Amino acid sequence: MKNVNVGVIGVGAMGYNHARVYSKLENANLVAVADVVESTVNKVAKKYNTKGYCEIEELLKDPEIEAVSVCVPTTFHHDVVMQAIDHGKHVLVEKPIAFTAEEAEEMIQAAKEKGVKLATGHVERFNPAVQKAKELIDNDVIGDLVTISAKRVGPFPPRIKDVGVAIDLAIHDLDVMNFLIDKKVEQVYATMSSILEKCEFEDHAEIMVNFEEDITGLLEVNWLTPYKRRQIEITGTAGIISVDYITQSIDVNGKFAQDVSIKHEEPLIKELSSFLNAVVEDTEPEITGEDGLNALKMVLAANKSSKEHIPISLE
Repeated sequence: MKNVNVGVIGVGAMGYNHARVYSKLENANLVAVADVVESTVNKVAKKYNTKGYCEIEELLKDPEIEAVSVCVPTTFHHDVVMQAIDHGKHVLVEKPIAFTAEEAEEMIQAAKEKGVKLATGHVERFNPAVQKAKELIDNDVIGDLVTISAKRVGPFPPRIKDVGVAIDLAIHDLDVMNFLIDKKVEQVYATMSSILEKCEFEDHAEIMVNFEEDITGLLEVNWLTPYKRRQIEITGTAGIISVDYITQSIDVNGKFAQDVSIKHEEPLIKELSSFLNAVVEDTEPEITGEDGLNALKMVLAANKSSKEHIPISLE
């Protein structure tokens, strides 16, 4: 398979991992990294023996680079992605796709007009346990779906300064719910607020999503719990599937109860490999810009619901 020359824009916590994974993927050549913090970019460039730029434009002007991961703070996603598209680069942008739906729509349209791929980095979809849960649901192992509930809690991350817990954490599980249920979202209702003085935005949220066919999604997220928990449970008329994202384990109880064996894999490796395969084979990314927009609309509706104290309908 052809190798793809890639660059990573923003090599803080998540971007560093993108660089790490690209450096060892067989179908990737990590050509360059960029970050506005000189010490950070120098450290990463040296570690992975690649070029380092403090100016994003310099990386994007590099004719070798065919595709980029955009891992800058959310408020800069639109500007950086639009620049990358303008330079003809295929783009994988970390979740959330953008800060507003209008920004996301502009990015999607620009990619189509330029003829480049735009993928969204919803990494939990590539968790082997989530993918196995999808397979079991599609095979009617738990019958007709009734509810899906998720809990994503843990301590406050000081590095997150531009968004609240809903757009940072809840969007993961809202996207996974969309993926597993595969039904139209009709309405979103949420309550959220802030307890921590050091957090400018909401630090806990409770979200309810009504899908068509009377399927309900329930989600609890926070930056208050002193330990991490990442779980989702899918209830059907014939049983329950319980998934632990962290341990990549899955339990199936009910009419067709069974032991499920999962091969542990790093979701980010699967995600970036999938993106590169889409570039090489000229196919749609597994998680498109439209998928990223759908997840963003859900979390924005949750934010609006919390502020207005009413359920918000989605088109």
